[in-house]
Amino acid sequence: MIPRPQPDEYAPYYADYLTRIPEGADVLGFLSTQLDALLHTLARIPDSAAAASWQPGKWTLKQEVGHLIDVERIFSYRATCIARGEQQPQPGFEQEDYAREAGSDLRTLADLAREFEMLRRANLLQFAHLTPEQAARRGTAGGNPFTVRAILHVMAGHTQRHLEKIRKHYGK
Repeated sequence: MIPRPQPDEYAPYYADYLTRIPEGADVLGFLSTQLDALLHTLARIPDSAAAASWQPGKWTLKQEVGHLIDVERIFSYRATCIARGEQQPQPGFEQEDYAREAGSDLRTLADLAREFEMLRRANLLQFAHLTPEQAARRGTAGGNPFTVRAILHVMAGHTQRHLEKIRKHYGK
């Protein structure tokens, strides 16, 4: 089990994400069951609804899932680098630019869900083999201090935040 990070292992901005993970939860187990919940939720939403935004000026559901894919990929890369002992700071990213350039609205929701699923399953396989020392390694990403275990918890909390929003606005 990968322990919950302490507040000095991540920037205060990310604290809200950690509150979305139950105390004592195994983060890898949470990431796995969360994947099932997200896929179940997305499968019930028609592609036509996924192409629309729930509010003017907000991302479409397809863009939101594209954002989840980008964040999953970026945060898993950051965790991998730090776990491997990389001392170079990992760059930040501008989510609005990524969402605009991803082309998510040109894809089906099922295709986006499949890509997220493959990324998450690969991440679960990789991170299941972290040693306690690797999980506790510290680095910098996006100008913020992180441990590997904090990144994994932030990934889980970030996806949970979006899953809650999807359920609220798309009624699934």
